[in-house]
Amino acid sequence: MKHNQLFARSRWRLASWYGAILSIVLFICALGFYEAVAHAHRITINQELESVAGTLHDSLLPVLEQPGQIEPEVKELLPNTCLVETGCYNPDRFQSLRLGVIGQDKYYLRLFDLSENLVAVAGMQPELPKVSNQQEWETPIDSQGTRYRQISFLLHTQNGKNWGYLQVGRSLQDFDTYVANVKWVLLLGVPLVVLLVAGASWWLSGLAIRPICQSYQQMQQFTADAAHELRTPLAAIQATAQSDLMLPNLSENKAKDTLKSIVRQNKRLSHLVADLLILCRIDGEINNNTSNKKREKIALANLVIEVEEDLAALAMASEIELSSQIKVSQPVEVIGDRQQLYRLITNLVTNAIQYTPAGEKVTLSMIEEHNEVVINVRDTGIGIAKGDQKRIFDRFYRVDKARSRSKGGSGLGLAIAKAISIAHNGSLEVQSEIGKGSNFILRLPKFS
Repeated sequence: MKHNQLFARSRWRLASWYGAILSIVLFICALGFYEAVAHAHRITINQELESVAGTLHDSLLPVLEQPGQIEPEVKELLPNTCLVETGCYNPDRFQSLRLGVIGQDKYYLRLFDLSENLVAVAGMQPELPKVSNQQEWETPIDSQGTRYRQISFLLHTQNGKNWGYLQVGRSLQDFDTYVANVKWVLLLGVPLVVLLVAGASWWLSGLAIRPICQSYQQMQQFTADAAHELRTPLAAIQATAQSDLMLPNLSENKAKDTLKSIVRQNKRLSHLVADLLILCRIDGEINNNTSNKKREKIALANLVIEVEEDLAALAMASEIELSSQIKVSQPVEVIGDRQQLYRLITNLVTNAIQYTPAGEKVTLSMIEEHNEVVINVRDTGIGIAKGDQKRIFDRFYRVDKARSRSKGGSGLGLAIAKAISIAHNGSLEVQSEIGKGSNFILRLPKFS
């Protein structure tokens, strides 16, 4: 229960950090996007105003003669211009006189004399301050809260005298509306994305921590299984010794039987410890990538024949027919640790003999498939249920625990075989049916 709470807290922390970092990045990106959009539109508006103002300035310069006076040529150039002195300008009712040079109702033009008195207007006319000759660019706001962007600069006559001021501006209502929409989209969209990020963070943290949790559980299970396997012979040794110590007189035969039992249990302990050390060494070689130090070229056919000869006595004692079939066109070599590969094939054959009834067969065969060497250990024994086939390579797992212990097995033989195959860049799998036997298939890369 404690380790479950530990992993739950770790997952929450991992998800929180992941979500927080992504959320901060997302907010920064959203703010940057908003500022980039607003800045791009501001630059575009300024360029538009500069272009319009420059066109008007260049058009008015040749026709202005006297400071503060509108020449007839100006009216021809700007036919919709309203002169203030004629009384046509009334801010309360004046909405829009289309500015021909500009061609858009959202622009306005105002001409001021050197005393900053309004002389003429064109285009839309908001209620804004007249002019500010101290600042070229301005962003005034009218009484209704609408923002405007305007540029003001000095006009000159044909003779180079100061004529007055030209002011060109436009409404920012469309710009503000667009930017406001972008802001609302970001304000509503970013929290939704943050929620999605939080969900993704929780899911990803679960994926990240799952292998650690599984490794921890496997370690706990391995420790418990190893302790159980070690405790069984130790308990037998202790029980045997204590029972003999309770006897008033211990005969020589009884003492010999006790010693034989202790030796037998000690041998079982030695095999178990040796298997555990082999597994630890192979795991260390795989993790540290040091398994190549002991690698050499191995004639695999010779190794298969050697295993058959060494286990012939065991098969005969179990009344099992052990045979080999090597179907290769030429000698096949692999790169590997000879001792480990010998242990791998021996474990497979020994396992097949143990689970095959007397009078049946165990066949050890070797063939070539493309760039691989395939070794099959096939028996006609009791077979393995599908539910057990996925677990038989787990450490300390036994299909028939009582039968395995009676045979002296530790439950590590197939686990060692699997680890050795992985260390040699190979694979080990099983095909089996209940009552029809099993076939263990070992694939190793061929040396070329």
